[in-house]
Amino acid sequence: MTGPDVKDVVREKYAQAALQVAGGGSACCGSGRGGCDPITTDLYDAGQAEGVPAEALLASLGCGNPTALAALAPGETVLDLGSGGGIDVLLSARRVGSTGKAYGLDMTDEMLALARDNQRKAGLDNVAFLKGEIEAIPLPDDTVDVIISNCVINLSGDKDRVLREAFRVLKPGGRFAVSDVVTRGDIPAALRTDMLLWVGCLAGALDEADYAAKLAAAGFVDIAIEPTRVYKVEDARDLLVGKGHDVDALAAELDGKFFGAFIRARKPGVAGACCGPSCCGG
Repeated sequence: MTGPDVKDVVREKYAQAALQVAGGGSACCGSGRGGCDPITTDLYDAGQAEGVPAEALLASLGCGNPTALAALAPGETVLDLGSGGGIDVLLSARRVGSTGKAYGLDMTDEMLALARDNQRKAGLDNVAFLKGEIEAIPLPDDTVDVIISNCVINLSGDKDRVLREAFRVLKPGGRFAVSDVVTRGDIPAALRTDMLLWVGCLAGALDEADYAAKLAAAGFVDIAIEPTRVYKVEDARDLLVGKGHDVDALAAELDGKFFGAFIRARKPGVAGACCGPSCCGG
């Protein structure tokens, strides 16, 4: 499966999700219990959701809550890779305050339009939504203090490039703090090549050891992968229904092998210091 093929399908799915929300519906279109898949449900508590436009919550297709886990501080600059309807950008903007900045990056025009409308409703002016791809972030080197993302990096067909770009735009000492779906153990080949499951955040998920190795290869240090939600047989069954697989056989093979994780890493160096090859270890 090539990167552009994945990208086209991802863009189409997320455009449809944005239009559903803009039309008064929900982006949740899984086949799981209650009509939603178990990856995207119950991620934000009532306290966090208070004051956030309903459309931002309805458009959430994440697998975690990076804003609750990342240690954001007033005055920091945050970048959300694959920001969708803007929920994590808006929550981050509150955390970094008026002296900080929250960027959202998305490649889908419909999601960007929805996110900007949500920003207007939230009344936040320390937010900017950018159009672009996470493999080519449209920001200069050493720009942001923290990169967050919510179940998007697994969708990329070139994760090495995504992580290199994340490293590039982080300031020295900057933090990588994302939620993503990660695997543990062997995964049936049928799932790895299924486009629908790729868009649904499963087939593109990296093994936890591979994820850590790719982060290290990009230059990151202090790498940690912390499971936050392990998907069991019942969850796998919900996700596989209607996708042309032998559900009973595959659900048993997937038990406990997919999990939502909070992934932390750091760019070496100290904020404000040189970070070229000559002074930050390459």
